[in-house]
Amino acid sequence: MNAMTQNELHTLSNSHLDALEEETIFILREVAAAFERPTLLFSGGKDSLVMLKCAEKAFGAGRLPYPLLMIDTGHNFKEVTDFRDLRAKELGAELIVRSVEDSMKRGTVRLAHPGESRNVHQSITLLEAIEEFRFDALIGGARRDEEKARAKERIFSHRDSFGQWQPKAQRPELWTLFNHKLQPGEHFRVFPISNWTELDVWQYIARENIALPSIYYTHKREVVDRRGLLVPVTELTPPKDGEEVVVRDVRFRTVGDITCTCPVESDAATPEQIVIETLAADVSERGATRMDDKTSEASMEKRKKDGYF
Repeated sequence: MNAMTQNELHTLSNSHLDALEEETIFILREVAAAFERPTLLFSGGKDSLVMLKCAEKAFGAGRLPYPLLMIDTGHNFKEVTDFRDLRAKELGAELIVRSVEDSMKRGTVRLAHPGESRNVHQSITLLEAIEEFRFDALIGGARRDEEKARAKERIFSHRDSFGQWQPKAQRPELWTLFNHKLQPGEHFRVFPISNWTELDVWQYIARENIALPSIYYTHKREVVDRRGLLVPVTELTPPKDGEEVVVRDVRFRTVGDITCTCPVESDAATPEQIVIETLAADVSERGATRMDDKTSEASMEKRKKDGYF
């Protein structure tokens, strides 16, 4: 068999992305039709921006049938939150922001010590927002290739009246038929890009020319090497005694709370260059960048059972 030409490979890639986009748009429309009070979780990160692009195609700019929701730890990268606000304004979308700091003031979130990461505590603030707005479906940008617990998720993932996920009690999803039935107080987490991979996301960003926060691309940053991760040097994450601060060319593969999100060494300045890097990557996105997932194999699954994204 002759090797595929570059044009044939390009056509095959576009055909694959078209299929993923079509599935995502179908799911976004299904949520709008099936639920009374849905919301789209929007952090300003690449996955939620891809999902927002598909929503724009599904409904049109200024016509999104549900608000955007952001759970802010108060320790997010400013480049990302600024971009979040800008993108929501451009689309004419309603943006709801609820803060872990407000939960701390209410006493529903208590840190073990002032330096503790607030990332895990987003679950409490999220459940409070669900109760406040009576959301019955939350659309999230999680992908199955990110890590083991997320690989277990259905696209329509049921949550009980306590906001908890029971992985052994998930509903079957055959022939894209989804069971939307809810009891009072229950809700769904819906993941339209479940079947996308990190590579798919970057190829779609390149194809659709989707703008992203600048920290997704190469830039110089002070970091320290800690347990194989490049920890950014910030007021929230200062170097420990004996650690050497170095300046590296880095980019972020994922963005989140500053206290647990690390960049990777990279000189990729465009989506196309990141596609090439992603093809060669042998460590998962979260495995390469998230300090909070290093605690145990089951850390994400436990958090998801407690109401995490």
